[in-house]
Amino acid sequence: MTEMEFVKASMKYLEQMCEITDQAKRQLAGLGLDQWQKGYPSREVWLSDIEEGCTYLAVDEEKVLGIFAFQTTPDPSYGEIEGKWLTDGPYASMHRVCVADGCKGKGVAGQMFRKGFALAEELGFPAVRIDTHPGNLPMQRALAKAGFLPCGNIRLVGGTEDGDPRIAFEKVL
Repeated sequence: MTEMEFVKASMKYLEQMCEITDQAKRQLAGLGLDQWQKGYPSREVWLSDIEEGCTYLAVDEEKVLGIFAFQTTPDPSYGEIEGKWLTDGPYASMHRVCVADGCKGKGVAGQMFRKGFALAEELGFPAVRIDTHPGNLPMQRALAKAGFLPCGNIRLVGGTEDGDPRIAFEKVL
C-alpha cells in the first residue's frame, strides 16, 4: 500500500490535478467510454473546487496520487433513480475520483474512499453516494471493494454530460 496523506486541493497542485484528469480521460477513452470526454472535469471545475474547498488530494511528498471531490449538499442527479437508495435521509457524495497513472492497483482509491467515509461520519452523514458510467468496470470493481452497493440507474443533471446514464451506488456508514 502506498504511503500518503490527505490535503485539501490548492493552487500549488492544480497542474498535477489537470494532468491526472487528462490521464483518466485517456484511460476512459481507451475503454471506449464517453465518460469525461465532453470537457468535464476541466481546469475551471478544479479551480471552482479549490475555491469551495471541497476537493481532497492523496499526496506523497507533494506528488498527487489521487483526487476526489466531497460534497455535502444534495446532488440534483440523485433526485430520481430507477431503483432505490439504501437510505432516505441526508448523505454526502464523492465525485471526480481519479488515481494517477502508476498508482493504480496500489490501494490509493481504497484509501480515498475511506477518507470520504471518515469525512462523512465526522459531519454526521449516515451514507455516501457515488455514481459511475455503466461501462466503467474498473471503477465499479473499486466501488464494490470499498463496500458501495449498486442502487439503480440515474441520469446526470446539468453540465456537459447532462442526461448521460450512470449507475448509482451507496455505502451506509
